[in-house]
Amino acid sequence: MKAALITEFDGPIDISQVPDPTCPRDGAVVAVQACGVCRSDHHAWKGADPDVALPHVMGHEFAGEVIETGPECHAFRPGDRVTAPFILGCGTCADCRGGEPTVCAGQTVIGFTVWGAFAERVAIPWADYNLVRLPDRVDYAAAAGMGCRVTTAFRGVVDRAALRPGEWLAVHGCGGVGLSAVMIGAALGARVLAVDIDPGSLDMADALGADATLDAGKAGGDVGAAVQDMTGGGAHVSVEALGRTETFEASLRGLRKLGRHVQIGMPVGGHANPPLPLLDLVYARQLTLHGTRGIGAHRFAALFEMIAAGRMDPARLVTRRIALSQAEGALREMDGFAGRGVTVIDRMDA
Repeated sequence: MKAALITEFDGPIDISQVPDPTCPRDGAVVAVQACGVCRSDHHAWKGADPDVALPHVMGHEFAGEVIETGPECHAFRPGDRVTAPFILGCGTCADCRGGEPTVCAGQTVIGFTVWGAFAERVAIPWADYNLVRLPDRVDYAAAAGMGCRVTTAFRGVVDRAALRPGEWLAVHGCGGVGLSAVMIGAALGARVLAVDIDPGSLDMADALGADATLDAGKAGGDVGAAVQDMTGGGAHVSVEALGRTETFEASLRGLRKLGRHVQIGMPVGGHANPPLPLLDLVYARQLTLHGTRGIGAHRFAALFEMIAAGRMDPARLVTRRIALSQAEGALREMDGFAGRGVTVIDRMDA
């Protein structure tokens, strides 16, 4: 099969012929029809993710058609339209049985711990537990576009922070996951403030339902104070969607008393261990800090119900569709934090 293969970090991404994946006994092989290009893929390509070993095939936001199943896979068959969370739980440990596969100690992470979906085929272990059937109304590109960013934002905003209608949600960073949080917050009936330095990204947030936008570059150096002013005392929930020290602190400082911070952006390099303003913010304001990463397969149903009800449309996040051979160019654009919305590879043979 064709795959986008990396053999050195931050090097060329070659479209190569590699062996087809072997179908796990309890798994399935999926013919990839679309795969999102995510900043987490950029981290993997740059060598910032310790789970990635070379040579490697990235890609974790996939959608496609089952073409083979193992003898211990009972819930799916060839021809099924599917997707899956990028964190695959074993399905049998206490965390998985308790509905929390994202903290499964034996997890497999598509495109990181194993080869991913920047390829014509991808193997999914523990398929009965992890595969998700796609509703007919959700096409492959839209499913790939929601694969990591929408699902991660949903778990962070809904499951972790328990955002309620009428509350203020501040979203710091309006890339794919930040815009997903904006869209979900609006669908829940929250008041949403989108924060970014790019006017085009703020325009897109406005189109997706933000009640207000803030250009952080024009906030006079105190984004937190500006958020507090615009939300009448601070956001109830704040999402940090970039993984950067300055936006992490701005998120905390923009919260009201008893506010909830959600860390969605993956902090790498020099941002991995930021100083924590513990006394004057976390302690004095009695803030709650939530980490979040991925989602379990069982929670896709709630997302699909919101889509079916017309509350949100993840297809609106997809701003560009490219061929597999263009993956390197799309990732190099992320060196400068360029691009808006979600880029999806939907031509796997080119």
